[in-house]
Amino acid sequence: MKKKLISMLMILVVAAIYLTGCGDSDSKKASNDGTKKGKVYYLSFKPESDQIWQNIAKEYQKEKGIEVKVVTAANGTYEQTLKSEIAKSDAPTLFQINGPVGYQNWKDHCLDLKDTDLYSWLIDKNMAVKDGDGVYGIPYVVEGYGIIYNEEIMDKYFALSDKAVDINSTSEIKSFDMLKKVAEDMTAKKDKLGIEGVFASTSLLPGDDWRWQTHLANLPIYYEYKDKGINDTDKLEFKYAENFKNIFDLYINNSCTKPQMLGSKSVVDSMAEFALGKVAMVQNGNWGWSQIAETKGNVVKEDKVKFLPIYTGMPEEEKQGLCIGTENFFCINSKASKEDQQASIDFIQWLYNSDYGKKTVTNDLKFISPFSTFKDDEKPTDPLAKEVIKYMSDTSLNTVSWNFTSFPSQTFKDNFGAGLLQYANGKESWDDLKAAVIKDWEAEKTATK
Repeated sequence: MKKKLISMLMILVVAAIYLTGCGDSDSKKASNDGTKKGKVYYLSFKPESDQIWQNIAKEYQKEKGIEVKVVTAANGTYEQTLKSEIAKSDAPTLFQINGPVGYQNWKDHCLDLKDTDLYSWLIDKNMAVKDGDGVYGIPYVVEGYGIIYNEEIMDKYFALSDKAVDINSTSEIKSFDMLKKVAEDMTAKKDKLGIEGVFASTSLLPGDDWRWQTHLANLPIYYEYKDKGINDTDKLEFKYAENFKNIFDLYINNSCTKPQMLGSKSVVDSMAEFALGKVAMVQNGNWGWSQIAETKGNVVKEDKVKFLPIYTGMPEEEKQGLCIGTENFFCINSKASKEDQQASIDFIQWLYNSDYGKKTVTNDLKFISPFSTFKDDEKPTDPLAKEVIKYMSDTSLNTVSWNFTSFPSQTFKDNFGAGLLQYANGKESWDDLKAAVIKDWEAEKTATK
């Protein structure tokens, strides 16, 4: 009886050891087959790119077996949507901020990315959003803006025997003074040129005024920051307000639309005017090519679309290039699990370093990548993107960085745009507008502290 009991006990012990061993094996197997891996939840920004991101998510899940969810916020609701989603238990693991100001709002949720491959691939590391030694936002697209011109119309002007300037091509315009002479002479000769105005409408419709209260306003801010050796300030001097006025006046006084009518004009109106050959120039960025090409009745030839820097009358502006930068920065949620953080980093690194990813970034998302992983034949081929790349590569020119990411708030920009409309309508003086901008800047900066 004792022998039988001992034998049964030994069998039970061996069985227990075996089962324990199997449990360990199953656990190891589970960690190797992906069940212990993290997942990705990306809160996207642009509705027009939603389907592309959905396709990217499906491809990555198919290749890597990692769950990727993409949710796209409605137009103009990203911050509001992010605030709602970040509070949930299944919060976004990957989101974006618009620069240093956005970082201040979300710094408690931004993981330090300085040790990632993604950051090491960044060509210009000064573009990243940093805080101390940490890197908390990495730009994922480079864009550029300036004055887009139709070379065909411009060549027609320069071929005139009675033109008022002694240069023979748009590429010879290197200053505001020369741009002003050309624009005003073209306005005088617009019937000969078959155009309705030199510049497309300065769209001042509320919500469509970002080309002026943000993009154009970047120029005087850039030069003020440059003079003072800073990248932000609580008190704006608006030192170069007159230079802003120079180019703004040139736009509205040599347009196809009277200044008093600009409050009804949208960006779509403006781009259509250019695409249909009604005007020779329009201020916008490389993203505008799709609007031009897709306009019904477009007459602008692809090889005739070029960029000119936005000259405002600054010293040595012949060395000025385009305004190049970004307000789109990837962030990883520092509150997410380690597994989800790593999964999200891996997802983005795959997107910018795999054949499928790079092809999609360039051809579908239409991004100019800021990373060294892209070869020359993997870069965009549309005419305005090529122009941005050309200007970026010209070491004799100084790129104007995007400092509007330091602007106090959207309210500040909206007020600025409203003031520009009042000025264009003759209802507010430039001095009053300047004073309001300075006052609003300080008030908004103080309010965010």
